Amino acid sequence: MNTFKTLPLLIVAVSFLVIASNAQNTAQDYLNAHNTARSQVQVANVVWDAAVAAYAQNYANARKSDCNLVHSDGPYGENLAKGSNGTFTGISAVNLWVKEKPYYNYTTNSCTGGQCLHYTQVVWRNSVKIGCARVQCTNSLWWFVTCNYDEPGNYIGEYPY
Repeated sequence: MNTFKTLPLLIVAVSFLVIASNAQNTAQDYLNAHNTARSQVQVANVVWDAAVAAYAQNYANARKSDCNLVHSDGPYGENLAKGSNGTFTGISAVNLWVKEKPYYNYTTNSCTGGQCLHYTQVVWRNSVKIGCARVQCTNSLWWFVTCNYDEPGNYIGEYPY
């Protein structure tokens, strides 16, 4: 009799975990995080692109077995991140990249005192389409996130905005 009472609670708990693990990882979540940063420097919004998203998902799937932050060297711009717990979401990754903003010096168009190339890719004016993906790595508790950008950014000598 107790089994019948426990089973529905277990199903609800598992359902909640599945829903929670997908929270902050939707296309709209990635768009909102990117477009918030872009609006701060008066750059037009990016839009979600199915082909770029498929590329991102395929590459994320390829990294599942090792979770290494190795760039795909594909046709798109790319930002990569990984985090070590289930709360590391797509939004967490974008926020990591945007936190590099203080290291970007617009006057000299260079990074000063730290890394900033993830940030400049997020706000790159000509990158108008994005696709992102998040996977849990099979060899650990790590989560791997990639966002790809069409057109790529970070061209030497060019300003992002």
